[in-house]
Amino acid sequence: MNVYILVVDDEPDVEALFRQQFRRDLRSGRFQMEFAPSAPDALKRAAEVRDPSLILILSDINMPGMSGLDMLPKVRAERPDVPVIMITAYGDAETRRKAIERGATGLLTKPIDFALLRQQIDTRLEQAA
Repeated sequence: MNVYILVVDDEPDVEALFRQQFRRDLRSGRFQMEFAPSAPDALKRAAEVRDPSLILILSDINMPGMSGLDMLPKVRAERPDVPVIMITAYGDAETRRKAIERGATGLLTKPIDFALLRQQIDTRLEQAA
């Protein structure tokens, strides 16, 4: 099965960082990563994929226009089967509470702990298999 992870972030260097961190996985075809530069683009992409190949959405919270927190209930309504992990520079209790209330399955703070993220991805891959 061809599975992928959707990463939502308005910062252009995020794609290069994720591709470097997961280069072995991507090269081996273990999973694919798609990148959306905004919440509206991510909502469109999540709605287009109708099979279970989308296994995880990783989204920044602070983006221009629609924030990740604003996108969260919309994407959860459209794709309740896909967990969403929010990424933020501010891991305070209030941000965490808002993210969980709106449907996030987790919250990662920047700089991202890629070992922890890899565990989350491995869990999703096992569930999808």
